[in-house]
Amino acid sequence: MRHLRRKLTLRAHGEQTVLVKRKQERMEHVWMKAFLWALYLPKYPDLDVETNVGDKYKPDVVAMDRRRGRPQFWGEAGTVGPDKIEHLVTRYADVPLAFGKWNRSLDPLLEMVERAVHTTERTAPIDLLRFPPDSAERFVNEKGRIAVSRDDLTWVRVANAEAWR
Repeated sequence: MRHLRRKLTLRAHGEQTVLVKRKQERMEHVWMKAFLWALYLPKYPDLDVETNVGDKYKPDVVAMDRRRGRPQFWGEAGTVGPDKIEHLVTRYADVPLAFGKWNRSLDPLLEMVERAVHTTERTAPIDLLRFPPDSAERFVNEKGRIAVSRDDLTWVRVANAEAWR
């Protein structure tokens, strides 16, 4: 894998992305963005990392519906506060959302998401994913190819105020 001090060149599903680690950013956050990109790339081939979408929040991973000028998928990695969760769940009720956590219980996140879901009528699912502490070693080979699936992770899907584990 090509891994410079602050730069990762990664591949999945025949596509490539380059992620740059910012000074205050934890490496786990960069890995989660990469894994979310790889997990959802088959369904959203135009998936991009850290792209401004004209919202007050900037997604970690996003696929844009160019025709409608709004997200068709939104992914968040790491810490996300209740205000942001409420905003995303209600404003983008028809957009699939994914929230990734690094080696943390999904229960606190699930509680916040379920609270927000009760305030709106959602038509799209919300995925909560837990990445194990050895994710980088397990899911990325020496050439930077990512191979990860939901079966490798702890994940919960929330839809219409119900959670499936």
